[in-house]
Amino acid sequence: MRLRCQQFLNNFMQYKTAIGIRRAIEAKEITAIEVLEHYLEVIKNKDNEIGAFLEVFENEAREQANKIDNMVATGQSLPRMAGVPIAIKDNMLYQGKVASAGSKMLEKYVATYDSTVVDRLKKAGAVIIGRTNMDEFAMGSSTETSFWQKTKNPVDVTKTPGGSSGGSAAAVAAGMVPVSLGSDTGGSIRQPAALCGVVGMKPSYGRVSRYGLIALGSSLDQIGPFATTPQDAALVLEVIEGLDVHDATSVELTETTASELIEENFNGMKFGVPKEYFVDEMDSEVKKVIEEAINQIKENGGTIKEVSLPLTEYALSAYYIIQPAEASSNLGRFDGMRYGTRALSDNLKESYLMARGEGFGNEVKRRIMMGAYVLSAGYYDAYYKKALQIRQMIANDFKRVFEEVDVIISPTSPCVAWGLGDKFDDPIAMYLADIFTVSANIAGIPGISVPCGTVHGLPVGLQFLAGAFKDGKILRVAAAFEQLKVNNS
Repeated sequence: MRLRCQQFLNNFMQYKTAIGIRRAIEAKEITAIEVLEHYLEVIKNKDNEIGAFLEVFENEAREQANKIDNMVATGQSLPRMAGVPIAIKDNMLYQGKVASAGSKMLEKYVATYDSTVVDRLKKAGAVIIGRTNMDEFAMGSSTETSFWQKTKNPVDVTKTPGGSSGGSAAAVAAGMVPVSLGSDTGGSIRQPAALCGVVGMKPSYGRVSRYGLIALGSSLDQIGPFATTPQDAALVLEVIEGLDVHDATSVELTETTASELIEENFNGMKFGVPKEYFVDEMDSEVKKVIEEAINQIKENGGTIKEVSLPLTEYALSAYYIIQPAEASSNLGRFDGMRYGTRALSDNLKESYLMARGEGFGNEVKRRIMMGAYVLSAGYYDAYYKKALQIRQMIANDFKRVFEEVDVIISPTSPCVAWGLGDKFDDPIAMYLADIFTVSANIAGIPGISVPCGTVHGLPVGLQFLAGAFKDGKILRVAAAFEQLKVNNS
């Protein structure tokens, strides 16, 4: 076993992708248990420094891997992700395991059922290796609001990995898993993907079931993959997407994802570059890298056109009204009685106050108060109702632009990864990290971030956006851009 695991390590470049691992297992070049043991060893060696994982499911993962090896041994047809290790964010339910959403409030909550994405991963033969750290209840952009630990960026451990899905992004960036799942409410997959230098995709709203996801903003949340290649992201999406009877917002798809069908070229594609996404607050070096990437696309067959999304300047404000409003409603159930850590008191009111006061961190409390305020009788029309109107106008802006172009190109983040603690005490500065990502959630459209260069040795992310349920378009251009980098390397 040790010899074979060393051979796996020596040939790691061949097996580093989910697609490559699955093919190697099917070809009997290596076993699922050997793949798993390799990744468990990487986690053991690296995660003490990085802090990506909250829990590793060694026993369950070995059981899943052994099932795949038994299928190979008996000549059975293998499912789509047979033997591929994957990590899940701490807000996705896995029956029999803690799902704490990064919060003290849920430190003892054990899931009684599988979320739909976990169920579909299991059926596809994936090996679920553990749960990853996150900002508390997905509120944050740096994975520093987690009650449990702070996750560090594998590229530079003095920097943030981004958030709220920073643990999932860091796990892929550090080579601890080939793929992982995160959730994206305002950029929580794409932004950490950009800061860690990996691929991160937010599917169209409704493409992936939210059943069994601990909700932040129900009209904004969407589960999606982290990966090292767009093809791997497509493979994971293919497994988890589609209609779910448990989620009324999920959609029956007329066109499903298939990683093998992704074209790797820009031929005939029209790209829109919104002038509003190149703001003064953006790092000038990041801007330069993004402009170089756009020129590369143009030189390799893509048609570039400047477009305008005039309501972009209102997107962040609308988001930070709608999201806290939905969060304050969703988190009402965590009161120490129905859900959450129980506070012992003879007085019911004191029990509620103690449970929520001790169970929630400062960022969660801040957003609950913001949400309760904008939903209150005297301010509902002035704030929440207007934000919903802006939301529809932003969606209409995107629809208009997508009549002219196939895909929008933009930066994913206005800056590269910042130092741990640098923005922790400045909520407004932290919120501005999502300036280029929140619009996609507001409009319900798909977005993907791919690495496109470095600034000061830190990754820069390039974002592609497309119309609702045109997820295949952004996967195509992401794969083409990835191939372009390979050809030029």
